[in-house]
Amino acid sequence: MRQSTETLVVKAQGRRLYDITPQVMQWANAQGLQTGLLTLYIQHTSASLLINENYDSDVLVDMEAFFNRLVPDGDELFIHTVEGPDDMPAHVRTALTQTSLSIPLLEGKVALGQWQGIFLFEHRHMPATRRVLMHVIGA
Repeated sequence: MRQSTETLVVKAQGRRLYDITPQVMQWANAQGLQTGLLTLYIQHTSASLLINENYDSDVLVDMEAFFNRLVPDGDELFIHTVEGPDDMPAHVRTALTQTSLSIPLLEGKVALGQWQGIFLFEHRHMPATRRVLMHVIGA
């Protein structure tokens, strides 16, 4: 059994989905494991990770539109507004999505489906530097 870790730094320029598939795949595939497990973990409470379609960019637009309707900025329900009207909605969006992903490694490659991509979902409007820990274990 071998394992490796690396931190992927993403310079998010505001609220949207960022495709991090190429960086993750390049790193994971370069580790030389034939079989194993890739774990991704984002170290933030106002951004998350998703696996979703990476073929049609309308999917990303629709995801953001859905979350805008589901968790609107400035909702009177929220009292935690220290960093602005998108502060608490960002935390709720994170709670509704994922902070970690586990993806198998098979035959030396990350086993994503044909139309699947890995996305960092930034929930704040302001630019932010986000850190995604990448860990692989296997043989």
